[in-house]
Amino acid sequence: MAGAPILEIAALGKILTGPQGEKRELFRNVSVQINTTAVVVLLGASGQGKSTLLRILGRLDRADEGTVRFYGRAAEETLPQEWRKKIAYVAQFAVMLDGTVEDNLRAVSVLHRKPFDSALARELMMKAGLGAMEWSKRAAELSGGEKQRVALIRSLLLEPELLLLDEITASLDTHSKQAVEQLLLDWHKTHGTLMLWVTHDLEQAKLISDDVWYMDEHTLLEASPSSRFFTRPDTRQARRFLQISDETEV
Repeated sequence: MAGAPILEIAALGKILTGPQGEKRELFRNVSVQINTTAVVVLLGASGQGKSTLLRILGRLDRADEGTVRFYGRAAEETLPQEWRKKIAYVAQFAVMLDGTVEDNLRAVSVLHRKPFDSALARELMMKAGLGAMEWSKRAAELSGGEKQRVALIRSLLLEPELLLLDEITASLDTHSKQAVEQLLLDWHKTHGTLMLWVTHDLEQAKLISDDVWYMDEHTLLEASPSSRFFTRPDTRQARRFLQISDETEV
């Protein structure tokens, strides 16, 4: 749709049901839109629904109210497989498919009937610090950090328009984390991919982000450029969050 935002979230809400049937509001009235292919970081304390929000955007979970539109087209108007060709979700705890590393790298090509770019796969593996890994290695034998990076590369090979990243460096050592950050920033620069990135690492958030979404009190309280958020956040809750994290610029 001409002139439509890239991503538009309107009055989104999610309710969780407990083991005894009790209802709990995870978040409500989340409304925001993105008009440029930015790197957006989602911040907030645990339990605010950041990961669930990403899963809803990736069509892996359902909202209880509200709508999501991508380039003007509502999620419910699009087949899930077509949606996931454009929007890829990378989980914090990577799930490896049965088989080898190569089987996992080729999975997206097989699923979406897309030619496998072996040269690109090798380039990404090298940049992620996995250049020496044998592709014949069983995926189940990989460490948590290796699985995380292979899962990320698996999604990048789809060349999505929107990449949903859920704590994807949480299991990595410092060197590997920096390699992945640089890989994604380079990818963003060359491909113009919109990225939504959940992290609890404020230093990482400052390094990688163009904009920040801050969730608290079970809604989206702030959506602002990162330079402003980290120096002059609009809300008392965000100021408290940054102070708790030893932020000294507020």
